[in-house]
Amino acid sequence: MEFGIQLHNMEPAQYRANAQAAEALGYDLIVFPDHLVEEGPERQYDPKEPAYDHIAMAAAVIEATKKIRVGHLVLCNLFRHPAITAQSLMTLDRLSGGRLVAGLGTGWTETEFKMSGIAFPPITERLRMLDEALTCILSLWTNERTSFDGEFYKFKDAILWPKPIQQPHPPIIVGGGGKGLLRLAAKHADYVNIIPDAGKAGYISLEVVKRTTDDSFRKKVSFVREEARRLGRKPDAVRISNFIFAAIISDSHEATRKTAEMMAPMFGQTPDGILASPMTLIGTPEECIVELKRRAKDWGTSQVIFTGAVAQDEKLMRKLHEEVLAHV
Repeated sequence: MEFGIQLHNMEPAQYRANAQAAEALGYDLIVFPDHLVEEGPERQYDPKEPAYDHIAMAAAVIEATKKIRVGHLVLCNLFRHPAITAQSLMTLDRLSGGRLVAGLGTGWTETEFKMSGIAFPPITERLRMLDEALTCILSLWTNERTSFDGEFYKFKDAILWPKPIQQPHPPIIVGGGGKGLLRLAAKHADYVNIIPDAGKAGYISLEVVKRTTDDSFRKKVSFVREEARRLGRKPDAVRISNFIFAAIISDSHEATRKTAEMMAPMFGQTPDGILASPMTLIGTPEECIVELKRRAKDWGTSQVIFTGAVAQDEKLMRKLHEEVLAHV
């Protein structure tokens, strides 16, 4: 199983320091979001929260590290033409010596589109755009010339040189939770990071968070695998990635239970439900190890990415890896 952290909301020096700490501890992957404003549930955000260009930050982290894989979870397709995305990601792959993980998504935070004036089409149109963009990017990376006459993008004998180091191309990770996105993952992706569906609404609603359960995650995994089979791919061709928003290591079983009871109302779930939620990892080191192994067995997860306090605090990052992840 691979373990990664998502870095964001920090100053440049801390990005580099945390990335170097993650690499030294043995984490496998560093990813970045891609937003003009980072928004929490029910459209909450801090207008003074740092929002750096995470393609530039990926380059900075690549230069500060030697072996850890670096990528995005995920780049917003609406922010860049696929020719530019293909070029930027090829550059990162070559800068890193072949360590890039290429993450792409439809875009979902309506607030940042309203404030910037960037077009924000309905989710069905954004999904068709992402489908075309992924097709074009993969062609630019692998073919001498690319011609494409799509609904949104037009290429005529387009070239991209040099090609990425990784062949046939850097691994693709897409993130989301709606069926349309999961279909695109089954078609194009090497990894799918399954999260609460915010695409149609344009924000993370607490109602959707409540419906993000052990059972809903299993059903989405099954859907991706059935779609992959339908498209002629092996059912396990798309690896399952679990994004954990809150990781809390407790000192005792009793402390685990109290934490679950405290957090359950926020997520609209029972304490048992919150302990099995795809969005959290709560427990003693031993309980967390058992839970991660259960997810690998029951959900087929082969990648887990942590955000929040664990990714921001080197001490918590170390505790999680040394006491839990190193034993999974």
